[in-house]
Amino acid sequence: MQGFDVDVVVVGAGFAGLNAAARIVAAGRSVCVVEARDRVGGRTKPGTLSGHVVDLGGQWVGPDHRRLIALAARHRIPLEPQFEAGGKLIDYRGRVRRYEGLIPALPLLALLETDRVMKRIERMAAAIAVSAPWAAAGAADLDRITVAGWLDRNLRTKGAKAMMDIAVRAVFSAEPSEISMLFLLTYLRASGGLEPLISVRGGAQQDRVKGGLHPLSERLADEVGRGRLRLSSPVSGIEQDGDGVTVHVSGGEALRGRRAILAVPLALLSRIGAQPAWPALKTGLAQRSPMGSVIKCHVAYETPFWRARGLSGEAVSDAAPFSPVFDGTPEGARHGVLSGFLEGDAARTFTGKPPAERRQAVIATLTRLFGPEAGQPIDYVDNDWLEEEWSGGCYAGLMAPATMTSYGPALRTPAGRVHFAGTETALEATGYVEGALESGERAATEALRALS
Repeated sequence: MQGFDVDVVVVGAGFAGLNAAARIVAAGRSVCVVEARDRVGGRTKPGTLSGHVVDLGGQWVGPDHRRLIALAARHRIPLEPQFEAGGKLIDYRGRVRRYEGLIPALPLLALLETDRVMKRIERMAAAIAVSAPWAAAGAADLDRITVAGWLDRNLRTKGAKAMMDIAVRAVFSAEPSEISMLFLLTYLRASGGLEPLISVRGGAQQDRVKGGLHPLSERLADEVGRGRLRLSSPVSGIEQDGDGVTVHVSGGEALRGRRAILAVPLALLSRIGAQPAWPALKTGLAQRSPMGSVIKCHVAYETPFWRARGLSGEAVSDAAPFSPVFDGTPEGARHGVLSGFLEGDAARTFTGKPPAERRQAVIATLTRLFGPEAGQPIDYVDNDWLEEEWSGGCYAGLMAPATMTSYGPALRTPAGRVHFAGTETALEATGYVEGALESGERAATEALRALS
């Protein structure tokens, strides 16, 4: 029998893997975290814009994100509110309009229909158990149809259809035609419904971490202990036997543990060889769970000129590639920042293109929305998440029709001595850093229970 290097080998140093490792350390067990990147943080990433740190990945904190809020409080890192004072803008059918509230200004029938369908979706999501959505009444029918197909059946007005398309794209970084209706409802249920996911105050975009969200991953890594981390160490394979697991790292190194936790996107599972092979349902799920498509962009200006015009900086468009948009100005900064996303088809159009080409499209959209002043930026930065080798997209893995009911039960099921974490597996706040933290907590609990 081979000796063990550690009790648990954790693969992936994002928030899920780090939180799992921190829990294992706190329980008095030994752990090693191996990470392919040269940094921790996973799908959070720091950048610099006009001399200030910006988040090129995950950034927002909702009021229900209790684990993330506790992590920030533990390290005395304050939160700051997402700016939302003032009117919002919508570019709809070739015209830019100002509006207040959650639902944009639309023709009356479209407005009424949007409100009706949102309430119906909220009721449908409330009936789903996140732990086993495949067991819900009518799950098979809901999983056979795409969100686009369901909306086509249930909406008559072009305005309502456009608003729901915008909302789905913003939440999932995907087109409504790419995901199943059951997956959408399950994802919404994990965050308390659709309204919290598309809202600022009281919603998932309520706050930001002062100085950026990514530094919290550094503090979590400190909790684990830097000596327990191995960066720039891609895992090539995992072998299991009757006693433990051997994790093979590119370059020939092997780490021996009693259990392992795999905290990487499901879409990357095929890049990690397994002996014995991964269970068929787990492999099938991974093959059918592509990542969302998103490029995150920040644009800096001499001042937040939109605020002087009574605008919040929030804007959406039914046609322009850069949508949604938010005020990304750091609290206390003199300059202004507009932050937003190229998502779904737009992200796939611009992925791999020169940053200058993306910048041109982004500035053109902002100029259309906010006027000539938006055409005079002082800085620009973006991050193409589709080009990220160890993510393959963002914010999270998605499920197409017939995936959740056929393969979903394998989502959180261990494969022998290997447990699975990652925001895709979360029961709370799926797709958010909070979900990553929750999943790491669960996976650590599973591994510790198995070790006891």
